[in-house]
Amino acid sequence: MPRPTAAQLAYGSATVIVSTIAMLLLSQTSTGLGVAVISAAALALGLLVALTVPVPKRRGRHAARTAAGASAGSAASAAGAAQDARVPDPRTASAEHPVHH
Repeated sequence: MPRPTAAQLAYGSATVIVSTIAMLLLSQTSTGLGVAVISAAALALGLLVALTVPVPKRRGRHAARTAAGASAGSAASAAGAAQDARVPDPRTASAEHPVHH
């Protein structure tokens, strides 16, 4: 199971806190059983919210290389990584070799 993102933790925690306070105030319960039921419901709601927060998708060369490595095998991804390491950044190459007119 993947680790939860910061957004998932934040939304889930905020949901638990806000929903617990709201349900306790609205129900006006004072028994231990009522507080326990409300707390369990708030935890379930927070878990539901945390799991439904959209997870950002990976982009860029790293994600494409990871997908290629998963389908073609580790040797192909290692060759692709070695080839990417040899390709210079275009901005760096032009800065190192100025054109004189």
